[in-house]
Amino acid sequence: MVLFSLFFTLGIWLLQQQAVLPDLRWSGLLIIPFIVYRLSVPTLWQSIPRVLSVFLIAVCSGFFYAAWIAQHRLADQLPAVWQGRDITIVGVVTEMPRQHERGLSFSFDVERVLTAHAQVPQHILLSTYDTRENSKLVPHAGERWQLDVRLKQPHGTSNPYNFDFEVWALERNIRAAGYINQRGDNHRLQQATGYLIERIREAVRTHFQSVLGQAPYAGVLSALAIGDQGSIPASQWQVFTRTGVNHLMSISGLHITMLAGMGFSFSYWLWRRSAYLSLWLPARKAATLAGLMVALVYALLSGYAVPAQRTVYMLGTVAAAMWMSRTISPSQLLAAALLVVLLLDPWAVLAPGFWLSFGAVALIFYITSNRIGRRHWLIEYGHIQWAMSIGLIPPLLAMFQQLSLVSPFANIFAIPLISFVVVPLTLLGALLPFDWILSLAHSSMSMVMQALVWLSNLPSSVWIQHAPQQWSIAIGMIGVLWILLPRGFPSRWLGIFFLLPMFLLQPAAPASGSLHLTIFDVGQGLAVAAQTRNHTLLYDTGPGFNIDANSGNRILVPALHGMGIMQLDTMILTHNDSDHTGGALSVMQAMPIQTVLSSLPDDSPILQQAIQSIRCRDGQSWDWDEVHFEVLHPTLASYAEDDINNNDRGCVLRISTGKNSVLLAADIERNSESELLERLREKLKASMLVVPHHGSKTSSTPDFIAAVHPHYAIFTAGYRNRFGHPKEEILQRYRSLGSELMRSDEDGAIMVEMNADKLQVQSYRKTHPHYWQQAIAEND
Repeated sequence: MVLFSLFFTLGIWLLQQQAVLPDLRWSGLLIIPFIVYRLSVPTLWQSIPRVLSVFLIAVCSGFFYAAWIAQHRLADQLPAVWQGRDITIVGVVTEMPRQHERGLSFSFDVERVLTAHAQVPQHILLSTYDTRENSKLVPHAGERWQLDVRLKQPHGTSNPYNFDFEVWALERNIRAAGYINQRGDNHRLQQATGYLIERIREAVRTHFQSVLGQAPYAGVLSALAIGDQGSIPASQWQVFTRTGVNHLMSISGLHITMLAGMGFSFSYWLWRRSAYLSLWLPARKAATLAGLMVALVYALLSGYAVPAQRTVYMLGTVAAAMWMSRTISPSQLLAAALLVVLLLDPWAVLAPGFWLSFGAVALIFYITSNRIGRRHWLIEYGHIQWAMSIGLIPPLLAMFQQLSLVSPFANIFAIPLISFVVVPLTLLGALLPFDWILSLAHSSMSMVMQALVWLSNLPSSVWIQHAPQQWSIAIGMIGVLWILLPRGFPSRWLGIFFLLPMFLLQPAAPASGSLHLTIFDVGQGLAVAAQTRNHTLLYDTGPGFNIDANSGNRILVPALHGMGIMQLDTMILTHNDSDHTGGALSVMQAMPIQTVLSSLPDDSPILQQAIQSIRCRDGQSWDWDEVHFEVLHPTLASYAEDDINNNDRGCVLRISTGKNSVLLAADIERNSESELLERLREKLKASMLVVPHHGSKTSSTPDFIAAVHPHYAIFTAGYRNRFGHPKEEILQRYRSLGSELMRSDEDGAIMVEMNADKLQVQSYRKTHPHYWQQAIAEND
């Protein structure tokens, strides 16, 4: 059972790494290892083919099962021809809507399509964008609506060490995303049958909001009661992440197990009071069933995430064993939960929470099962916290490139206080009509937060580093298991040496005279990292998305840290537009920056945070590790001219080494291009051009393109952006010149390796292909 589950998991994981889904007819070959298994006799000499047969059956079963589920889900696709067009649909709001800056977002099940010939997937994600206070478009969970919508296929940015929105949408069966046209005939029809759980969740959230109002930790209580993690502000999430207690800010396995135990104990005590009931059904079995039902209801109210699923399946396995009066080992228990989770959600293997949740439980079983002697519960609790701190180092570094150094201290008090004080009070406040209970729960959470904020603010509370090499993660896990061997095992300290490669092996830096350029996929905006052997420059920081999220904290900082870049020598902010400066403050908060070079006004809040701020102007130049950097635009005199727009004051940078060069042209328009042609025509020629202004009609004049004559023309634009960038006539100008065109919305991040003799360009979507991306490309 255990080996089959592990090999089945391996097969599913292998499928999720594929660029193209396999032909399911190949699954017929499974008959071969099955026949070998059935014919082989479990003797010493025939055990090897028998074991290999089990291995092949399990791995191939997982592989082809995941492929079958993926093919079925990808078949429900929005045709490319219906992207961005008005479509009228009828369906049901399937979850409680989540608030964003300009409206609401929610999942929607499509029941009917009223627009003739239109094809719409059954499950979609919709958003409203309406700032009117008296808006009539206020959907609630379980309501049936007729809506006019505009949709597009799920498409996210594609960068190294970043979140993959497309697989996230696929896992949740969201096959299209879009917004509601406010001018359409949108109206509520009637309440749909079913969706009881989501209506309850929304009612609980409404109750919390009415009682707690603007209380700072109302969102945390909502997350603990109904799994509404979106209500927790980003600033609080940062505290939880830095202190390593973010696993407690959702309905975790510990919380579900605690409530199941309480349900078991109360039911057992009550059932035993009746002789008739005890004779009809033993109290132990009745209490087991009651505890399992409590766990299931609480998990459903939480939104049924992977940690909740894992706990319910494990408790279900225990309950089944108790009903059949059988014992089950911890490894079999975990294997059963693993198998059920993956049968229901094959994409769970791509979620960090899957590995962390199963890994944490496996570590607890590893250090507590089959050990001689019993220690005091307090010593055992401390030992588990120590094991978690050591055991989760490899997966945390692999997935997030950071560790909370204060996590052991934070969890020592946060786990008992949140699990046994805050959570019970929160649930009682949700069930009982007494407002003071919720107030008491909030006060308890406030005390916990005071300690967490203090720990979070300690210097060096978080270790941040590069992404370790994959083989070093595997070696590190061996070291963890060695360190956590039972007491008395000799030389456990040697396991520390197995952990060292993750920390000591740094990413290879460019050689002297070489440049590593990363043109990030930030949507409609621009961000470029230029790395030489000993220096790093960041050219623009992409757009801001909302109050809490921007290209800096969502894309650039994780990518730069993963690449091993912990500080910047220079950050250039080309001009005062939000799609180029939206992530600047987040980057400045995350890493030291020696110099900010920009054309921003002196009163810019970004410049107020800079250690050293210098105006960019033509003539500025420097050399890093035999790579030459030169600012070509704007002129110093242009700062005195008030009639110049932001775009035409953009900082144009040329980076060259030997015969190869890159021209970064910001958002300059015709006037600036003409000026550059007059002043510096001989310096414009470049091997690669990051096309000005995302390929708009106001830039890329024929004379400018001819002067640059790039071999590669790079367009940075958002997928199906509202400006229509890049324009087809601009694309054609570069094609007619013979330039090779690349686009961030189609290619993802673009990685460039350049030295005096060589220029090598790679697309992240092509070097890291996945079948869900292929499905989108085929339909575009």
